[in-house]
Amino acid sequence: MAEYAHMPYLDLAQQFIGEKDIRKHFNPLHQKKLDVYLKETRGQNNVQILEKLTTLVGKNRKIINKPPLIEHFHKKTQGISIESLVEKALLNYSATLLADRHVLFQRYALQDFARKVVGIGSVGTNCLVLYFIGDSQKDPLFLQYKEAQESVLTPYLGRSTYPNMGRRVVAGQRLLQGAPDIFLNSGEIHDEANHVQDFYLRQLRDMKGGIEIGPGGVSLSNFSDYARLFGWALALGHARSGDAAMISGYCGQSKEFDQAMYGFAVAYAKQNHSDYEAFCRAVKSGQIKAAK
Repeated sequence: MAEYAHMPYLDLAQQFIGEKDIRKHFNPLHQKKLDVYLKETRGQNNVQILEKLTTLVGKNRKIINKPPLIEHFHKKTQGISIESLVEKALLNYSATLLADRHVLFQRYALQDFARKVVGIGSVGTNCLVLYFIGDSQKDPLFLQYKEAQESVLTPYLGRSTYPNMGRRVVAGQRLLQGAPDIFLNSGEIHDEANHVQDFYLRQLRDMKGGIEIGPGGVSLSNFSDYARLFGWALALGHARSGDAAMISGYCGQSKEFDQAMYGFAVAYAKQNHSDYEAFCRAVKSGQIKAAK
């Protein structure tokens, strides 16, 4: 952050953490682990998803049902049929894309869609995976529809300056991410009672990767490498979206900020563990039902 504080705005806007940067800051002893991670990340594209997420039904491919995580759903949800929701959403989404991306998106045709369970923050909202094809079956496109709601910080910081919550999410991602998805865009639809549902669409996987803690994944020996890179990415995102000099000055040069962040991390981990134990007790007692 201290380095970004002295960087011209245009240079900062063009900063990008590439593979060479990652390798330079990764312990040579852990390069094999890094190679595996980068290989898996490169494989997260639409062609790879095609084989994993769809199956051939007659002459066409359809999304595979894997309830309760992925399943076709044709009942009404929040006063609107899922088919109507998708149709209205795509029309609104397409109309607000930038011209070059609009032309590109218009070349793809919707083939199938299904409801998809995603992160904890999206429980109870409409989340879908949409399957399109371009000039052939070998030219797939997978988009993820996510209903957008108010930020959990709203009660503490006030309402967002964006009236559309999907736009709020998209604006935040574009500010923070170095290379945002070209199909990332927001919109809104109206149900039969004229209630508004904000949403955003993005590619299901676009060279995105994740890590696992434990055997075969991130261990205590190489955790510091990942932590350093994640901290770097976080610093770049906040430098772009905020005032790098002010943030750097706030962090200071003492250990006080480091200790505060460490204390928060430990408290967060304890709370997470406590919440999980409460969840398990609720499942065991029959208070809530959980599918395997």
